[in-house]
Amino acid sequence: MSRVIGLVVALITILCAAARADAQALYALPDRVETRWASPENPSGARGTGGEANAGRKGAPFIAVPAGGRVVLAEATGTSGIVRRIWMTLGNRTPAMLRGIRLEMFWDGARTPAVSAPLGDFFGHALGEMRPFQSALFSSPEGRSLVTVIPMPFRTGMRIVLTNETSAALGQLFYDVDYTIGDAIGADALYFHAVFHRERPTTLQRDYEILPHVSGRGRYLGATLGVIADTARYGKSWWGEGEVKVYLDGDRERPTLNGTGTEDYIGTAYGQGPYAHAYQGCPLADDERYRYGFYRLHVPDAVYFRNEARVTIQQIGYYGTGEMGPLMTRGQPVIRAGAGQVAMDLTKPGQLFERQDDWSSVAYFYLDRPENGLPALAPVTERTAGL
Repeated sequence: MSRVIGLVVALITILCAAARADAQALYALPDRVETRWASPENPSGARGTGGEANAGRKGAPFIAVPAGGRVVLAEATGTSGIVRRIWMTLGNRTPAMLRGIRLEMFWDGARTPAVSAPLGDFFGHALGEMRPFQSALFSSPEGRSLVTVIPMPFRTGMRIVLTNETSAALGQLFYDVDYTIGDAIGADALYFHAVFHRERPTTLQRDYEILPHVSGRGRYLGATLGVIADTARYGKSWWGEGEVKVYLDGDRERPTLNGTGTEDYIGTAYGQGPYAHAYQGCPLADDERYRYGFYRLHVPDAVYFRNEARVTIQQIGYYGTGEMGPLMTRGQPVIRAGAGQVAMDLTKPGQLFERQDDWSSVAYFYLDRPENGLPALAPVTERTAGL
């Protein structure tokens, strides 16, 4: 009993110390660290240069970005620092614009971006459709804004760039990039990365890659995913039985981490309705059009890797009693889930089957280097097709 009491006391002591450290971080002034905001009212973030337009009376709250235009939202050179918060909103929030704008982030003078993704998907708005939600790292309080508080450290500089790859001018872009400079960045600090992927449709029995293979030391932070289910082929049948698989440090044929189903991965069960929690949610759940946008953030359940990582998800559906008629009347073979390509007996409900749907995702991860070697972002026509 005394040993148990001793362990409890030790645990309480550790928790109290952690709480004190967190509280101290709010009122401690770190040495040589300065705060900067880059916005249309102070694009460079330089000291004492904010609000120069219209004699300081709100003369430049937004910028316009022409079709094909490219703007630097924030830049710092010759200094360390941390990007701490990004907020944006657009005058045009259509799917074409949210998928057609490219967001890129470069760390420490790298030639290729660590972050390269469509603007909407990066901020948690899958399929170019905005919904209100709040998570630990992203939020959109009323479904009209784009916010992230992911910490993004850099050692010698950073540059955040936005490119309008659509054929329409963006008349209003409001933004605020909040960062600090002069931070002491430890040797163990990792660089933030994000990569977009889409398959329309996926390949039969080949798992969709959320995070393609990356090399180095790092942490998989999670993903925003979007699915447009193929109702023309499968009717309104359940599409989300696929399991997430995380391949770590030498895994080849089989992964170390293996989930149990799509909705299971994001913390719910028996289907996906609309909800938003700190680390998991499904802001977009359109059961009429069969379009879904959801996320999972590995914050309390860290996913570390020392040499390499790859994350995939299967495309597997469930054939219940309600789907018998739609599937049978289409007259197309439906492949049973499992080895080979065996046609399913459509007279027997309650089976798992292989699917091909429209999947897209942004994977978030940290890596020990500012470049990730992943393929470039797909052209805008591929990103926006079918939305």
